[in-house]
Parts: sequence; structure tokens; C-alpha cells
Amino acid sequence: MNKMKQLFFVFGIAVSLVACTKEDTGGSNTVVETITVKDLPADTIIGITPGAPPTGGFPFGAGRYTFYSLETNKIIPASDSASNKWDLAFRGTTIATNSGNSGPGAGGAFVFVGLFNDLKTIPADSTFRIDNAPTAYAIPVGSNRAWYVYDGINQLLNPIPGRVLVIRTATGKFAKVEILNYYKGGVTPTATASETIKLRTQRFYTFRFSYQPNGTKTF
Repeated sequence: MNKMKQLFFVFGIAVSLVACTKEDTGGSNTVVETITVKDLPADTIIGITPGAPPTGGFPFGAGRYTFYSLETNKIIPASDSASNKWDLAFRGTTIATNSGNSGPGAGGAFVFVGLFNDLKTIPADSTFRIDNAPTAYAIPVGSNRAWYVYDGINQLLNPIPGRVLVIRTATGKFAKVEILNYYKGGVTPTATASETIKLRTQRFYTFRFSYQPNGTKTF
């Protein structure tokens, strides 16, 4: 009997912990988590082009995307890049969706201006864009165009507060994503940090997301 009581006690604690880490959507039985991903590599820098600007002196990576599934919260092998197993792909400041000519999925995205926690339901009049790489992406690339601003004087990149990426996944479901940091450890180097540190620690994404598995647009 004592062992049974102990088991029920442990089970009760486990249920309490789960309840503290997940948020009930209200009307449905589906529970939506907000998950934080840390230090996701995004074609990290391996060298500098020879010469000086404007023709040289620029950092470069291997030119490879890191593919990620919001549904399974996992990195997807590049060998599955032609499948609908991934939702977002990261390479430097470029974030591709599994849509258009980036992938065979039913993906898409748009940038929502507002707070992550305030986005409870995707607005009915929202338009999801699809990728047309390399000239255009559903999530626009460039300083102050979507989720980040680049400080050219100090050579640092920072996410813009109040920018949320609303994602239609490869299978046609929905998620919201907020980029929190672009540097390893989730900490932006100081303006006075060396160029080596600024280059070596960049292209490591920290972001949080909520994925709605039941296909509705409510989080």
C-alpha cells in the first residue's frame, strides 16, 4: 500500500510539472507548448573572402542550410531537403520556408508586427507568402525588412522587438516563431568585442516557437 501511495504521489508531481510548461488553448483539447531552441547553427562562418571591400573581405560559410521541423522540434538531415519533413531552413540571415522553389511542401510565412504572447489567433485577412529563391523569400532578407536590423558601424545584428514570424508548415499547419538572438550562447557581443569574436559567434540562432498540431490558427 505504501508503494502504491508513493507511485500516485510521483505521478501527481509529474502532472503538475507538465501543466506548468504547457498552455491550454482554451476551447480545444490540444495543448500548445512554447519551445525555445538554442544555438541552432546556420551555415557558420568558415573563412573570409580574399582582398578588401567592396570585392573582398567578406565572411562566408559552406553555403548549407540547416533544416528544421517545428512539428517534431528536430533538425532534419539535408538528405531530406526535398521532402515535407522540414518547415524552416536557416543559412546566415536567410530563413527559407518549405514552399515555392525552396521545397515541395505547403509552407509559407508572413511577418506579424506585435508581441509573441499577444498573437493568440492568426488574423483572418492574413496573406502567406511563398519562397521564390534566391531573389525573394516568404520571410524577407535584409536589414529592417523582417526580423532583424544590422548595425554596420559596430558590425552586429540584432532581432527587432515585436516581430513574429507566422509560419504555415510543410503540411499546412501553423506556428509562430520569434527570433531571440543570432549569436552563440544567446548573447550578442559588445560593440567593442573583437572582429574575430563577432564573426566566430554569429549564425547561431536562439528562437522560441509555438506549433498548433490540430490545424487551427489559434495558439
